Amino acid sequence: MDGDVELLKRIYDRFNARDIDGVLTVLTDDVAWANGMDGGHVHGREAVREYWTRQWTMVSPHVEPVGFHRTADGAIIAEVRQSVRDLEGKPLQGQTHGLRDKTVGHVFRLREGKVARFDIQDARAQTSLEPERHSGGKGDA
Repeated sequence: MDGDVELLKRIYDRFNARDIDGVLTVLTDDVAWANGMDGGHVHGREAVREYWTRQWTMVSPHVEPVGFHRTADGAIIAEVRQSVRDLEGKPLQGQTHGLRDKTVGHVFRLREGKVARFDIQDARAQTSLEPERHSGGKGDA
């Protein structure tokens, strides 16, 4: 799992740096990516690019993984502290989309070393996880 976790850590690093291409290279061509703003999923790398490009014109999200868990079916769940600010760095007020400050579970399904599916779950729903855990801290594998 360590190689998979390292891949996911790089995804978070590149997302926070607004390096779309750095993330897209590790997604499958037919990736299904959860749309945290509007619900549902976007499909394919270019749809992910369009989704993030649109999102970043409205808000400034930052996602920080704090731990990783492997589920019984092989998915990896990243426990993530998500903070979302307006474009001036202020806390959001009265937004109509689903993005807000909270801890969430990001569920990744990999295929041949790339992310094939990404889902978002409420962190409180993470009750059926296997005991294998990896810290999200720097220097941890």
